[in-house]
Amino acid sequence: MNLSGRVVTVDRTRIVCGGKITSIDSYLRKNKSGISKIVILVDENTGRLCLPVLKENITSIDTAFVMEIPAGETSKSVHAAINIWKEMLGAKTDRKTLLINLGGGMVSDLGGFVAAGFKRGIPYINIPTTLIGQVDASIGGKTSVNFDGLKNQIGFFHSPVAVFIFPEFLKTLPEEQIRSGMAEIIKCALISDTVLWDKIRKISANDFFVVVHNRLPELISKTVTYKNSVVRRDFREKGVRKILNFGHTVGHAFETFSRSRNREPILHGEAIAIGMVCESYLSYLRTGFGLDQAEAVKSFIKSVYPSYGFTGEDFPELIRSMEHDKKNIDDRINFTLLKSPGMPRINVLCDKAEIIKSLEYYLK
Repeated sequence: MNLSGRVVTVDRTRIVCGGKITSIDSYLRKNKSGISKIVILVDENTGRLCLPVLKENITSIDTAFVMEIPAGETSKSVHAAINIWKEMLGAKTDRKTLLINLGGGMVSDLGGFVAAGFKRGIPYINIPTTLIGQVDASIGGKTSVNFDGLKNQIGFFHSPVAVFIFPEFLKTLPEEQIRSGMAEIIKCALISDTVLWDKIRKISANDFFVVVHNRLPELISKTVTYKNSVVRRDFREKGVRKILNFGHTVGHAFETFSRSRNREPILHGEAIAIGMVCESYLSYLRTGFGLDQAEAVKSFIKSVYPSYGFTGEDFPELIRSMEHDKKNIDDRINFTLLKSPGMPRINVLCDKAEIIKSLEYYLK
């Protein structure tokens, strides 16, 4: 798979989408005068599968200091960040140190958080190795860690100096990781591109992975381009950038719930898929989204994503999690909803009775 090596700049971040991995070497050599030391953050999977590919193609990282963390969302914590900062201090890093985050969404989020806090901010590069990392977590400069059992409660706006997106890394991913990443692509289609949404929802469950793999370069390019256009207009999420939160208020609640209830928690994209079903129904209740359109979202997502088991007894815990969402206004739960496909509406406040109806809708 190869995109075009397309280069764009968003909020001073150079984003290279496709092309050759050696383009990272060219970037590092061009900017070497501003770099005192290179640190590479990997998890146990990317350290084994992706770091050797990087080292084979990039001579500029031969002397880089590598830090490895356990894979999984439990590593996205203040405790993990503290341990990384201690290692960086031990390696005598300074403010001109460049941190390279090689991994999925968790590594991008945690590494960006580490870079933002270390010595009041050091430069970092994201090299996302999962689909959800490539189309979402690595772009936009939102960095965060989970705290007190809640999703993304502590963080900074701190843009990477560069993001390098190479679909070749996706060859190592299992199907559930591709499905997880597709949720963010589906979200972007629903809020921005009715033609793309119509194409996606017509994919049969049996053909889903074949079609997705064949179209990944196009899907990645369209999603990255759209997200960049939104971030460029509203970096600190004061207004229009909130449209990217469709599916996330309910979705983040399910991520938190799953981590406390399931031995193998659901992935971010799987949670966002649940969120899109529920928030499509909330859109029907609050913003004029057609019930037939909500049914189309539900039908497609339930055909592709495994159903998640919960009951009415779990509603209070899910709603309590939503009450901690960062977007809330005056202690009311705040949503980004849809008036129709391609027409999102931000700052829609919903009451608990409506949210319960949306959870019941998912279970039907």
